[in-house]
Order: sequence, then C-alpha cells, then structure tokens
Amino acid sequence: MAESWKGASNDNKDKIQNLIAARKSLKLSLEKSKSLGLALGKAGPRLDEINQRLPSLEASVRPIRADKDALVAVGGHINRAVGPAAAVLKVFDAVHGLEKSLLSDPRHDLPGYLSVLKRLEEALKFLGENCGLAVQWLEDIVEYLEDNSVADEKYLSNLKKCLRELQNDDERSRLDGGLLEGEFRRLLAEHSVPLEMSSSSADEQAAAIAPSQLPVAVIQKLQAILGRLIANNRLEKCISIYVEVRSSNVRSSLQALNLDYLEISIAEFNDVQSIEGYIAQWGKHLEFAVKHLFEAEYKLCNDVFERIGLDVWMGCFAKIAAQAGILAFLQFGKTVTESKNDPIKLLKLLDIFASLNKLRLDFNRLFGGAACAEIQNLTRDLIKSVIDGAAEIFWELLVQVELQRKIPPPADGGVPRPVTFVTEYCNKLLGDDYKPILTHVLHIHRSWKHEKFQDKLLVKEMLSIIKAIELNLETWMKSYEDNTLSNFFAMNNHYHLYKHLKGTKLGEILGDSWLREHEQYKDYYAAIFLRDSWGKLPSHLSREGRATARDLVKKRLKTFNEAFDEMYNKQSNWVVPDRDLREKTSQLIVQSVVPVYRSYMQNYGPLVEQEGNSSSKYAKYSVQSLEQMLSSLFLPKPGRYGSFKVNRRVSDKFDNGVPALHRAASAIV
Repeated sequence: MAESWKGASNDNKDKIQNLIAARKSLKLSLEKSKSLGLALGKAGPRLDEINQRLPSLEASVRPIRADKDALVAVGGHINRAVGPAAAVLKVFDAVHGLEKSLLSDPRHDLPGYLSVLKRLEEALKFLGENCGLAVQWLEDIVEYLEDNSVADEKYLSNLKKCLRELQNDDERSRLDGGLLEGEFRRLLAEHSVPLEMSSSSADEQAAAIAPSQLPVAVIQKLQAILGRLIANNRLEKCISIYVEVRSSNVRSSLQALNLDYLEISIAEFNDVQSIEGYIAQWGKHLEFAVKHLFEAEYKLCNDVFERIGLDVWMGCFAKIAAQAGILAFLQFGKTVTESKNDPIKLLKLLDIFASLNKLRLDFNRLFGGAACAEIQNLTRDLIKSVIDGAAEIFWELLVQVELQRKIPPPADGGVPRPVTFVTEYCNKLLGDDYKPILTHVLHIHRSWKHEKFQDKLLVKEMLSIIKAIELNLETWMKSYEDNTLSNFFAMNNHYHLYKHLKGTKLGEILGDSWLREHEQYKDYYAAIFLRDSWGKLPSHLSREGRATARDLVKKRLKTFNEAFDEMYNKQSNWVVPDRDLREKTSQLIVQSVVPVYRSYMQNYGPLVEQEGNSSSKYAKYSVQSLEQMLSSLFLPKPGRYGSFKVNRRVSDKFDNGVPALHRAASAIV
C-alpha cells in the first residue's frame, strides 16, 4: 500500500508541473498577441499615409509611363508659352512701380499725374492685348497634358480654374479712376459760384448780370481728366458729376428770386387774378434764367465737352436744364392755362405768350436738340394751351357782353360796372401792348384750323362788342320804372362812352361822328332830366296872385320845401361817376333853383320871418344851405367805382350759369 501511495504522489507532482508550464506558455502567448496588436495599431496610419501618397507618386511616375513622343512635345508647348508670359510678368512689375505715384493727390501735380496715368494705360493696353495670348498658350499646354495623361487631374483642374479667373477678371485691365473723378468734382465745385443777388433787386440785375465762365486753365484741366477717364469707360460718371455740380449751382442762383410760386397748384388759388403778381414775375424770372443762367451753362457744356461730341454735351446740358428748374417754369405756365376762364385770364395768357415768344429764338437754340425732347414737348404743349385758351376767351367776349342784358341796371343810375370794364378792357386789347400779341395769337390759332385771319376780324369783333353794349344800355333804360332815373342813367352812360373812348384806340375805330352822337345824346338826356325834375321846382315859387299875402307865401314855401325834400331824398342815392359831368350837372341844378329861391326869399322872406319860432317851418333852408346841398349831390360812394387797373377777384367760368364778365366788372373795388 505504501508503494501504491508513493506512486500516486509522483503522478500528481507531474500534473502540477505540466499545469505550471501550460500557464507560462499561455501567458507568453498573450504577451506576444498584445505586442502584435500594438504593432498592427501602429502600422494602420502608416498604411493610410502610404495610400494617400500613392496618387502623387503615381502622378510623379506618370510622365515616365507616358508616351515618349508626348513627353518630348511638352517641351515645345512650354517654350511657346514662356515668351508671352514673361513679357506679361515684366509689365506687371512696371505697373507695380507706378503704384506710389498713382496713389498721390492729383491736385498737387495734375500734368505729372496724368502722365503717369497715361503710362499705366499703355501698360494696361499691353496687358489687355497680350494676356489673352499668354492664356491661350497656357490653355494649349493644359489641353495637351490632359489629352496625353501627362499630368495629374487635380493639378490640371487647378490650372483650368486659374485660367478662367484670368479671363473673367475684366477689372484688372481697367482703371478705377476714383482719384481723378474726385479731382474732377473738386475743380468744378471750387469754381462754380452762385450769383450773389437779392430778391428785391433781381429784376434790375437780371438784365445786366451774367455768371462768369470757368477759367480757361480749369476747363483745360477738366478736359485733360475727361480724356483719361473716357479711355477707361468712365464718361457717364463724369457727366453725372458735372450735371450734379452745375445744376446745383444754377438752383442756388435762382433761390434768391423766391421761386416758391412755381410749385403752386390749381387747388391753391381761385383764379388768375389772385396770382397776377406771380405771372408778371414769371416772365422776368424766365427771361433771366434762359438768357443768363442756361445760356451760360450751354456755352460751358460746349467748352468742356466739345472734343467728345455734340450729342454728349447737348445731353449734359439738357440734364442740367431739367434738374435746375426749366421744367418748373413751364409747368407753372401750364397751371395758369388750366385755371378758370375769365377776361383777365386772357390778358395773362397774352403776357405768357409774349414772354415765350420773346424767348423763342433762345429756346430753339438752347433746347432744340434731341436731348431736350422733354423740354420741347412741354414748351409746345404750353404754347398750344396758351393760344387755345386765349382764342376761346376772346371769341366768347361778345357772348358775355350780350348776357349782361338780362341783369338789372344799377339802382343809382350810374354807369354799370360791366360797361366800364368792357370799354377799358377793349382799349387794353387794342393798345400797343396787347394788340400785336392778340393778333399773333389769333393768327396762329386760325392757321391751325387752316383758316386765314385778318386784322379787320379783330376790329369787327370789337365793334360788335360796343354795339352789344349800346343795345344793353337801351334795354336797361327801358327797364327803369322812373323816367327821370332812366334819363339820368342815359346821361351818365352816353357821356361815359363819349369821354372814355375819345382819344383811345377804340374811339379812333368808332370814329368822331359816333363819339359826337353820344355827346349829343348826353346833352339831350341831361336836358330832359333837368326839365322833368329840378326844373319844376321854381314854379312852386310863383309871384302870381296876391304875392304879398303872408298865407300865400307860407303855402308856396311849404309846397316848395316838400317838393325839394322829396326830390333831394330820392336823388341823394343817385350817382354821377364822372367828376366833370357831376360838377356840370350840379351847377345846372343850382342855376335852375338857387337864383329863383334867392330872389323869392329876398322879396317875401321877411313876411314869414315875422312869425317868430314858426318861421323855420317855411324858411326851412337858407340860400347858402340850399346851394351846398345841391352841390353835394351825385357823389360816388367810397369804393363803389374804380379803375380797370385795380386788383380784381373773379372765380366764375364762362359756362357756369353766372356771366363771368359781370362778375369781373363787379369785382372792381
């Protein structure tokens, strides 16, 4: 048994030794596996790096693999591109050498700056002409390399991208011109000075003042700058700068004239008369602007841009004129033509036409080019509106006078305002100031209709208007219920026609016989008026019968006083507008009444004076007071009558149901 146990013990020892050996072997294997894993981990990035380098290595060895003939031909292509490319690089170096001079301020040495700029332009011109050739040769090389697989695709792609950028970058061969444009603006601004003119003296100065031209040296500098900038396609920018500076200068010159009225609209005024003063200013201001300001700009545009061409400087001038305010002047005139029709508007339209016609040659010369088409269209439209409007109002005058027939005559027996208005108005139209203009306007208006106009048509129309006035007077005379007032009215109006037309253009047309006829009518109706009114008073102071009887004297004085008071009260509201006629009429009345009254009171006054306190009932008036009362008759009421020259306010159109002529005359205050 002992031997058996001993043998078993030895077997166990062997097994343990084997286990220990196996453990060591496994441990060693694990360590080797770990080392191998670490080695594999380090080999991964190296493999990636090798993988990334393979394409470049492949590209590097590609020429070796390429066809031998293709490799030989590459050298020829490269040699052909080297010449132009080298020349281009040399010019680029020269351009960089000019950089410092080009960045300096041109005002310090403009000729030197322009000289450097010219060299730059020559260099840019060379680059523009030769860069294309160099690029073309390079493109040939890239195409050859690509077709023959001589170069790497990525390398070829980068080359193509660079060549496209060279072809598309136009600005590299173009001059910026910023500094020169700044110098162009500075020269203009420093020598563009508005006129020093106050609004109060604008009218007087307009005829004498003309803005000074730019100095010759400045014009020469501007032309030199233009020459350089035009070569680099910067002309439009120069024109923009020029128009901005010079139009602003013209506007500044016009500001002193207070031209705010040019912006007025139809809604802002009732009628032409409310802006009469503006229309008068408009003509003077337009003449000043055209003959002095725009004339100066026209000449200056020609001086500065003459070397470039007519179309350029005319276009430049057109923009200056439009931006400086000529369009506003024309629009104001158009606004006047669109206002309500009335007789005064005709005069204002003729004023506008006269102003435009006076400037006709200037307009044709300054604004006759194609560039001024907008100004031409507005001017033509304005002239047509003025002529059409003036002709319409003129030919409507007779109708308006005839419409007055329906209006009641004045209750005071005076001269109706329409009669005063029309006679003065017709004389104005026939005067030296308006007749030539009106004739011209009517002639043009008829010619548009292919009709002839003769001066006798104007005269005929005026005679028709006066005839209509005469018919109106006859109608008004018959409309009075009081015959005395009717005769008084006739005396006033026949004298008005005689006196106020004698020695006038209209009076000359009507003739001396016509004038004498109305003078005779005046005398006739004056005599009837005196006979039927004041001429009846002396009969109440008759000396027939027992003239010395106190009661009879008292009765006759009482009757006289009652008749006198009634007549005086009635006629105290009557009016004789003309001073000479009024004084003469009063004198005739005094001569008719006062001498008889004086004689009667001298002879019989003492009889009633003995009555004491009651004597005043019969001896009511002294000779002096009676004469004073009669001499004060027929005075016009303050503000009742006036002259044609006084401002009027009219707002009625001819076709609105209320005769505008009557309203125009009624507005005389």
